[in-house]
Parts: sequence; structure tokens; C-alpha cells
Amino acid sequence: MRDVAIIGIGQTQVDEHWELGLCQLALQALQAAMADAGVEWVDALYVGNMLSGELTGQEHLGALIADFAGLRGIEALRLEAAGASGAAALRMGYLAVGGGWADIALVVGVEKMTDAAPPDAEAALMAGADADHEAAHGLSFAALNALLMRRYMHQFGYQAQDFGGFPINAHANAMNNPCAMFHIPLKLESYARARMIAPPVNLMDSAAIGDGAAAAVLVPTEWAQRFSQPVVRIAASAVGTDSVALHDRRDPLLLEGVALSARRAYEQVGIAPDEIDFFELYDSFSITAAMSLEAAGFCQLGMGARMALDGEITLQGRLPISTMGGLKGRGNPGGATGVYQIVEAVQQLRGQAGPNQVPDARWGMTQSIGGSGGTAITHILERVNS
Repeated sequence: MRDVAIIGIGQTQVDEHWELGLCQLALQALQAAMADAGVEWVDALYVGNMLSGELTGQEHLGALIADFAGLRGIEALRLEAAGASGAAALRMGYLAVGGGWADIALVVGVEKMTDAAPPDAEAALMAGADADHEAAHGLSFAALNALLMRRYMHQFGYQAQDFGGFPINAHANAMNNPCAMFHIPLKLESYARARMIAPPVNLMDSAAIGDGAAAAVLVPTEWAQRFSQPVVRIAASAVGTDSVALHDRRDPLLLEGVALSARRAYEQVGIAPDEIDFFELYDSFSITAAMSLEAAGFCQLGMGARMALDGEITLQGRLPISTMGGLKGRGNPGGATGVYQIVEAVQQLRGQAGPNQVPDARWGMTQSIGGSGGTAITHILERVNS
């Protein structure tokens, strides 16, 4: 297995891009990544997307985007793993380059969600849950996370406003991210007054959907010094799964897929959680952020919310998370989100995160979750000193 590095990144702003289609969004991001890398051709294209068929009527995105980008003829495939689709595409690119099947791979995450009416978008998102035992009974992801949050509060003694540190931190970090959807600071008073969408989950506990695309160019690490950008290597790539349906979990408050993928990633690198300098976690809901911190080994069960209360997740804290706004501040463009996380982690490790820079960051971890935890994909990136 060859060592793999990321030499180019690109992204669009997450927004309501009514004037742009899937191909136009993907093209903007991939052209930016290829320009950043200084390459004019790639051997393979892997597209992360969740809902193109349901919301735009367009499947077969790999060949479509390759052709639109002037890359007709290359290997081109679409990867889907619900909200972890972008991370799945990156893993495919990592395996292709690492296995010697491609020397230069292009990974693109793209999603177009806001053209659909909100009820249609919500119904489409529930395709990432158990269709027979969750979606068919009218459950939404807000409702599923409300069940988790209510159980968490009961079991560990928290109040609803104790989760406010997660969206407050995300919005604060998004202020300095030009590609973020929201540039509005959030205070605890505003969080506490936010309207309920599925009690105890309020509007500020939930990341908004958006349109967007992000891209990365991968090559063997031994090649990376030939290019102009600082070298960031993919030190680990790991997948863990759990039941798709929440009621089938052995412990609903333990994200076993997250725990498996994180543990496998740590083992691949040979480091412990306390050596990670920042964590781009999947904060689709505040409760998901708290449970992810626990499952990934950064604190004990029931202490994830405490990390937010104590300020440990801020840029100045013990473990900065959502350093460019996360899903809550940047916005959540579905299957593209996992590649946005990678782009933001590379910015940190290159020292290009501006006011949000984590000092002397060497190890960054990203993690995407499909559904309510059925799939979890973890990547650990390392800054390579030239």
C-alpha cells in the first residue's frame, strides 16, 4: 500500500445556489482543486453524493461530471453512504492511489438540496434511515435526534441549554470562513429562545441543508514534493458500521460505528486520541457532536456535553472542533460535507486557516456519519514537514 497525500483542495460557498446545477457546482470545486495542485489531468474521479436521484432526477454522476469537466474517458464513479458519502469518495480515492490503481485521483463531493420544497428534502433525507421501521412511521432525523437527546439528558442529568456550546462555537468559527453559509454570531440567550423543532432539539441544534461542492486531489506521498503546496498525508482511513435503525442498537447512546472507525484509524497511525490537534466532527445535531466526542475516545460516556460547557471545544480549548464552522456554521450540503471537512482540515495543517488557525497543528481528524450512525468514516491527516 502506497502512502497517499492531498496536494490540491477547492470548494464553493455553501448556499442556496438556485442558479447552478450539480455539474456547475462540481466543476467550480474540482477546477479550484486542480489549479491548487497544479495538475491538468487526473486518472480517476470519485464523486460523493447522497440525493441527486431523489432531488434532481439525476443519477450516473461519475461519468456526467467527468464529461462536463473535460475528463471524458477516465475512471469515474459515484459513491453513496448517506451523510458520509463525501468521506466514502475520499476513501475510494485513497484506496485507488494507495493500491496503485491511479496515480492522481480527484475526489469531489457535491449536493444540490435547496431547490426542493422542505417537506420533499426532508423525505429524501430519510432515505438514509431505515425505510421500513423509521421513515414509514413518520420519523425525521430531527425526531430521531430528539429521542437521543432526551435519553441523554435523562441518563446523565443535563438540561437542554447545556448543549448550546456546540452551535455557539460553530457559529463563532464560521464568522471567519468565507465559504460558510452563516456569518451570524450566536449567543446563549438566542440559543435558549430558539423555537423547538422536535423537543428538546431546537432550531439552533440542527445544521441547515445547503448546496455546495468541495474537491481534493490525491497522489502518492512520494510524489507530493514535486508540487508547490505543503504536504498533507492521509495517515489513516477507516470505516465502522452499526445498525441503520436506532431501535436496533445495543446502547442507543453509544455510536458504535463511530467508535469502531475511530479506533481503527488510531491503530493505523499508532497514536492516541489525546495526540489529535483538532477534530472536524459531524455536528448535524448538537447531540451528535456530544456523542461523537465520547465514541471517538475524547471523553467518557456522558461527558461530551460537559466538554462544550467547559469550553474545551473552542479554538483555544483542549480539542478544537468544527474549526471553520462545522456542519452547523458552514452548512450541511449532504454528500459533499465529508469533502468539505477534508478541505478544512488541509487548510489547518497547511497553516492556511487564517484567524481560525490551530497553532502548530500536526494531526487533524475528520469524521462523517451516515444516517443516525449506521456508517462512520474517519480520516486522520498529518502535516508532513518538508
